[in-house]
Amino acid sequence: MEWLTSLAPVLTPLFGMTGVLGGAWLVYRKDTRKAESDARTAEGQTYVTAVQTVTEGFTRLLEQQRATNTQTLERVTTLESRVERLEEEQRQSRRWKAAAVEYIHRLRAMLTRLHDEPVPAPPPELADDLTETH
Repeated sequence: MEWLTSLAPVLTPLFGMTGVLGGAWLVYRKDTRKAESDARTAEGQTYVTAVQTVTEGFTRLLEQQRATNTQTLERVTTLESRVERLEEEQRQSRRWKAAAVEYIHRLRAMLTRLHDEPVPAPPPELADDLTETH
């Protein structure tokens, strides 16, 4: 046992140095793991930020598309109502024209019966419509 106590001046600094190196290694390992964890956290945060940016972009794009669709629908509705109004005006014009042509035919027939003279020729604008006989 004396030989162990005689080695104490050599072993004490050796064990102290081993303890210091072990502690330094543990601190280095802790710092390395923290740096890796921070890097993974930063990478995750970057990913989250990128996903949020893409999501916001798509949301804005969808809102613009919805607004465009709404405007298009409003324009189509307006045009449909205008077309309906124009179609009704066209139907009224056709009815008026048909009634006017019928009236002119009756007047020509009356003129023919009243006078033995021939009925005057219609103007060129009306000639196609009045060539029919009723």
